Amino acid sequence: MRAHLTARKTSLLTAGIAVAALALSACGATADDGGSNAGAGGATGGNAAAPASGLQIMVPNSPGGGYDTTARTVAKVMETEKITSTVQVFNLPGAGGTVGLQRTVNEKGNGKLAMQMGLGVVGAAYTQKSQATLNDTTPIAKLIEEAGAIVVSKDSPYTDITSLIDAWKKDPSKINVGGGSSPGGPDHLLPMQLANAVGIDPKSVSYISYDGGGELLPAVIGNKIAFGASGFGEFLDQVKAGEVKVLAVTSEKRIDALPDVPTLKESGVDFLFTNWRGIVAPPEISDADQAVWVAALTKMHDSQAWKDEMEKRGWTDAFITGDEFGTFLKDQDAAVAEILTNLGLVS
Repeated sequence: MRAHLTARKTSLLTAGIAVAALALSACGATADDGGSNAGAGGATGGNAAAPASGLQIMVPNSPGGGYDTTARTVAKVMETEKITSTVQVFNLPGAGGTVGLQRTVNEKGNGKLAMQMGLGVVGAAYTQKSQATLNDTTPIAKLIEEAGAIVVSKDSPYTDITSLIDAWKKDPSKINVGGGSSPGGPDHLLPMQLANAVGIDPKSVSYISYDGGGELLPAVIGNKIAFGASGFGEFLDQVKAGEVKVLAVTSEKRIDALPDVPTLKESGVDFLFTNWRGIVAPPEISDADQAVWVAALTKMHDSQAWKDEMEKRGWTDAFITGDEFGTFLKDQDAAVAEILTNLGLVS
């Protein structure tokens, strides 16, 4: 799983891992341009459309996590760049993101609503036995990719990734690892695959699930777990504040935002992992509503403000939209289903 899960699907399976991947109007989110149906930033008859209005982004996890940070950054850039009027971001956590997923699917035809999501929701839809699936939604855009990180508290006895792995290998069941996703999500797949890479039977790993990075961080800081595994962006503020230490990142090269932190490969562990995040909308929205969301996010993606945010947060650009993103989602769904079946997490 370098650029995304499907890129490492074959190697994951070959590795033989044995365990644990506001009622709204149904009217369209068309730009408020005095009757024109032009999308965000578009034009009709030579007149530029006004910013799209009334848009909302649901975050299916608790505040403070990666989905929350991404959604609020998207909203901020679209507002400051006058691509949209105010975008309301709200949280609806629960069941690894599937409470929000079910709400999104229930909002059939609502072109003003979108949901921030990523690989974690793909896996949770299976492990939480959700009736709603991402295949029921309308694909809008894949936004970013982000490397994973292994993080400990500031007073952890583990000063580098080697000392942590050595202790983990001696007694995996007593080294609790936490992640901000339910079983089947990226924060679960990361330590399970890492365990396999260093010779630990994933069946013996003690994994504790938290509902997003906002809940994971206090567990790391309070030493309720030996280490956390999640996207590195979840921890940047706490790293700068000296509250946590990142022992390693899972990217091919070091992260600009964490220049002093080695990669796992530098530390002798042949393992790479990259998560991704995107946005979907409810089913059966109009083509015009989908176009407004795609146009708004495309203008955001092309702005210097978004580029600055990606650099600041260490995100990797992975922008695709519409049908291309829809194909990607179907591939991810199929790959996750196969992997989770092989891990014994779903039947």
